Amino acid sequence: MSGLKHRLATFFLRPDSSIWLAVLRIGLGLQVLFYTTSLRADWLVLFARENKGLIRRDLTEAMLSADSPLIPRIGWMVDAGAIVGLSESSGLWLTWGLLMLAALCLCAGVFSRTASVVTWILYVCTAKTAEVWSYGVDNFTIIGLFYLAIAPLPDAWSVDARWRGKRLRNARLYGLHRRILQLHMCIIYSFGGITKCAGLGWWNGESLWRALTRAPFDVVPPEILIRAGFLLPVVGILVCVMEATYPIFIWPRRTRPITLALIISMHIAIGALMGMYLFASIMIILNLAAFGAGLSPSDRAVVSGGPKEAFKSIFPRPQINS
Repeated sequence: MSGLKHRLATFFLRPDSSIWLAVLRIGLGLQVLFYTTSLRADWLVLFARENKGLIRRDLTEAMLSADSPLIPRIGWMVDAGAIVGLSESSGLWLTWGLLMLAALCLCAGVFSRTASVVTWILYVCTAKTAEVWSYGVDNFTIIGLFYLAIAPLPDAWSVDARWRGKRLRNARLYGLHRRILQLHMCIIYSFGGITKCAGLGWWNGESLWRALTRAPFDVVPPEILIRAGFLLPVVGILVCVMEATYPIFIWPRRTRPITLALIISMHIAIGALMGMYLFASIMIILNLAAFGAGLSPSDRAVVSGGPKEAFKSIFPRPQINS
């Protein structure tokens, strides 16, 4: 039993640097910035109670209340603004501005803890209220922001640590939080891959065809898909295998680089061929934070250094044996 406890402690409490946390923080900050900027033109149309769209905010929030009255929603922000005399549009734009400001603070690492919690709460309010228009990107962004909100901030690249003098946390604490994120990513991909393998559509290419031809993700012209139809079953099987075997090949150091490269390439292809840029970016961010920025505190040049040192340790030069 003592041996098992030792192995578990070694696995979960392995010392790690804070570089992975910096990747997660900066990546999520940029993700939320792009998300918020992309909604600016339609912000009032999406969230104003008296909008002219087909689905109004009071309907979407009523649907949320049916699931649980505790689910955060953007109406709470509007009601809070009304207490101090703000109109609905002013409250909505204030929410938009606060989300942008919090994301900018995340990118810079200024007041990292407060910024991470505020970004997470405001993003949940926005994403849940607009859930009828959303897809998987919001769920994964919320997951990433939750991990950031409970993470041992600040990290070595943040303004809080470099200029404001905030101390870094214990290396084992960084390792524990990262290990949980790694296990979560393995669960996501393994269940996704097993589910795909259980259906015939991914083996004969039908699921890929439906995904690539369904609006608004039909970026590739149908005639090109018809000509390349023989590749769809091959790509579908490859996706099934990559996701189902992700927990097997992502852990060993010898297979981790190729596994990570294949997964990132898959998400880049999803973003380019289906126009799902935000979904592709959040999955790449989570993968890089979980397994791409693998640094131990024994590498002092990286822990105390910046992006250049981190890049060199993640992608070291090959050694040639003489």
